[in-house]
Amino acid sequence: MRVIAGEARGFRLRAPEGLRTRPMADKIKESLFSVLMSLGVEPIRVLDLYAGSGAVGIEALSRSAEWADFVEGRADACAVIRANLKHTKFDGIAAVHQTTVESFLGRRPAEPYDFVIMDPPYADPQIVANLERLGRSALVAPDTIVVIGHWPRLILPPALPPLRQLRQRCHGDSCFAVYEVAGAEEGAGGEAGETGRGGDSGDAR
Repeated sequence: MRVIAGEARGFRLRAPEGLRTRPMADKIKESLFSVLMSLGVEPIRVLDLYAGSGAVGIEALSRSAEWADFVEGRADACAVIRANLKHTKFDGIAAVHQTTVESFLGRRPAEPYDFVIMDPPYADPQIVANLERLGRSALVAPDTIVVIGHWPRLILPPALPPLRQLRQRCHGDSCFAVYEVAGAEEGAGGEAGETGRGGDSGDAR
């Protein structure tokens, strides 16, 4: 597992031991950031939920994001994230929070994030509920991009107001969906893809 592009390109990253954490594979991460580039998304203030190794948030920092918060419930995984941040020299522009995602979703940050990545365990029964709760939280604002990793058998809705799906990609047994937080007018009456960056829910395998 490595940083693909940017300031820390080529840096190797550690992953937590055991099978309880499933880091996003490099090919999926590369595909994700390619999709973000195609949408004109350049993350600045990043929130990495279910952070695991911190690989996605660190990739965003390497590509010029200015700040990242990492949320992870396991102490050993948090230690790995801190080690990866120190190794890539991004520890001065990031913070690691050992807490549950459900708890963090209730926080009110000083300012919202413009990019949120959620890569929960595939068996988590709260995936859709937490995605919906995130969309209505103080952590996001209109135009925030939310990415959620999931397995192919989970069918995510094209809209969870104010979230609307822009892209859906699958590679083998790993998928991710890209949502955007709609503005008040769009969230009230627009269907996914009618305005903003545009929708495309087709799979790329």
